[in-house]
Amino acid sequence: QAQLAESGGGLMQPGGSLRLSCAASGSIFSINGMNWYRQAPGKERELVAGITRTGITNYADSVQGRFTISRDNAKNTMWLQMNSLKPEDTAVYYCKGNINFREVWGQGTLVTVSS
Repeated sequence: QAQLAESGGGLMQPGGSLRLSCAASGSIFSINGMNWYRQAPGKERELVAGITRTGITNYADSVQGRFTISRDNAKNTMWLQMNSLKPEDTAVYYCKGNINFREVWGQGTLVTVSS
């Protein structure tokens, strides 16, 4: 069974950068669209960015120009480069992938932006 695992979260000062990783493992035949979501305390989970298998990307307005999503199909890995971080970016970040035509979620990684 396929799994996703995020890494790279942590504490960062406003204006700083972090890079999140999402690695797929297990029995994988295909990975189509992949996404990053986040959930801040007391708020609903929201879509941050998405990327198709061919590399077409989309971003939430709140992160456009600051975050960059990318993936390496050969490594079954996706990244989220987060620059110019703001306190409002504080959240648990989750990756989601369409793996073997099923929706798979990671366990999440906490990003805290604070001085």
